[in-house]
Amino acid sequence: MTLVRQFSGITLEMLEPVAAEIFKLVPNRKIFLFYGTLGAGKTTLVQAFCKVLGLKDQVQSPTFGLVHEYGSGSSIVYHFDLYRLKSASELEEIGFYEYLNSKALCFIEWPEKGMPYEPETTISVLLEPEDQFSRRITITI
Repeated sequence: MTLVRQFSGITLEMLEPVAAEIFKLVPNRKIFLFYGTLGAGKTTLVQAFCKVLGLKDQVQSPTFGLVHEYGSGSSIVYHFDLYRLKSASELEEIGFYEYLNSKALCFIEWPEKGMPYEPETTISVLLEPEDQFSRRITITI
């Protein structure tokens, strides 16, 4: 994996500009893998990405359903949360690989819980708390 960029001291107010900058850094990537501890801000960053895309949907963690769909038409985003995944077979049951191959943006929280591989088209996004109000965001491909 290659470090693309690291953002430090990121507060809630800075998330949308950072999300826009990340899109510029990796314009052809469609699968974003979000890593970080509970409460690190993974879902909040997904919300910022969706705002940058102009989506009006309410973005929430799909913890219990594994996946939420936002947008419509050619602007569809799939948001996965694999935290409560019990087995990799659950991914097959929901058509996970079809989502990944759909060419839509896929935001995947907790990929280490169930993704058996990382396609060459992924972006890894690591969120680490620096203090109570700021995060370090590391982007690698």
